[in-house]
Amino acid sequence: MITTDAAVVERFDAPPRFRSFDIPAPTGGQEVVDVLATGLHPRVRSGARGDHYTSTGAIPLIPGVDGVGRRADGTLVYFALDDDRFGSMAAQVVVDPRRVIPLPPNVDVERIAAGMNPAMSSWVALRRRIAMPAKAAVLVHGATGNAGGMAVRIARIFGAHTVIATDRDRERLAALDADVVVALDDGPAALAEAASGVDVVLDYLWGPPTEQALPALLRARTDRSRPLDWVEIGSVAGPDISLPSAALRSAHLRLIGSGQGSIGGREYLAELPSLVEALSDGSIDVRTESAPLSEVERVWTVPEQPGVRTVLRAARG
Repeated sequence: MITTDAAVVERFDAPPRFRSFDIPAPTGGQEVVDVLATGLHPRVRSGARGDHYTSTGAIPLIPGVDGVGRRADGTLVYFALDDDRFGSMAAQVVVDPRRVIPLPPNVDVERIAAGMNPAMSSWVALRRRIAMPAKAAVLVHGATGNAGGMAVRIARIFGAHTVIATDRDRERLAALDADVVVALDDGPAALAEAASGVDVVLDYLWGPPTEQALPALLRARTDRSRPLDWVEIGSVAGPDISLPSAALRSAHLRLIGSGQGSIGGREYLAELPSLVEALSDGSIDVRTESAPLSEVERVWTVPEQPGVRTVLRAARG
């Protein structure tokens, strides 16, 4: 065992506490990495509540799914984890070298720790889950969160001709680099009118907004044989929808998901170097706010600023 300082979830209804914690020693080619920075992502919060779809329900646990660290030889790396018990919010972490990529020595570690997880959702969806048509029209359903805002930009990077953004916050919608914005309060008819010809939907909402929008959008399509790839990525508005069977029979709808389990580890890893480059050169905007890992209990309960991702700096950083 290795004793390290970590954020530890002891109850699913309480913030993690900073304390010493024993993690398993590396085996079978694994290595120990000193953690420099790790992001407090919504995915991390759901895992710490025990309600993410990958959660096993076992506690205590260390939350965290990825981060930037330093190897024993001094090189910087980005790492991703798939362990529900021993996550990245620790001074040290045991990693599988197959889930690690090297980083340039001058990289902004907080920027990478903050941006990789939210940007990866749309990046991998557009690269690995569908074949995006040339000059596609892309709808980002739920675009004012960190991941949704990045998805607007990433759709453009991959050649989208038109990007449509939806959400409830009109002010934040107006600040996005989208061609068309539609406030959800305007109703599904307004969305259908604006987005009837879309080729791809990146859905971060699910729940009632999707339940209303999906049939309305399909009914508004002038050519129902034109393919529509609806990619379910997040479910911030609810975990379930009721979908009429006619929606699947009366239009060329391809409803798929993108997340852990739907894409293999090698596919994810293959996309990471180009995503690091896009985050580093400013192609994808990232705003961060950082705090020491030792303050995790306080930071956990502070509402995040819109468009800003919290990064925790580990004790050994």
